[in-house]
Amino acid sequence: MTTSRSDAPAAPATRNQTTYSTPNDRELVITRTFDAPRALVWEVFTDPKHLPNWHAGPEGFTMPICEIDLRPGGTWRYGWRNPQGREFIVSGTYGEVEPPKRLVQMMTTNGDQTNTTTFTEENGRTTVTVTQRFESKAIRDQGLPYAKMGTEPNYARLDAYLAARS
Repeated sequence: MTTSRSDAPAAPATRNQTTYSTPNDRELVITRTFDAPRALVWEVFTDPKHLPNWHAGPEGFTMPICEIDLRPGGTWRYGWRNPQGREFIVSGTYGEVEPPKRLVQMMTTNGDQTNTTTFTEENGRTTVTVTQRFESKAIRDQGLPYAKMGTEPNYARLDAYLAARS
């Protein structure tokens, strides 16, 4: 895991490495490159039959709830369960859906947050950049450790999941 200085632009992602940057007081940018074509990466990010296989969060968590109405104005709802049985649910709406290039999700679970995910392909590899915009610096800073705690195992599982489908 690489963390860049808050005033520095995000470093280019390399295989199996996730970069994190905080370009301003309210944003967190997460970038990673996957060895798979953009259409496949888009599919596993947006299809409820795929997400629970890799987007389960920290080790031992599961994703028993994954509801997606993939269209502008459509809703989404994700639910995770930890090993002790406690559930964590987030939901929101889609602002933009531009297959297979861009996805904008808004949520209001813990303060307003907008996630803009872009998918860029080069030589059969896809770079995913997630820009999370928070209501305040305090909320961003509070969520940063949890974002890393969930993203790292998710993306490691996604590498394996994509390899099995490419």
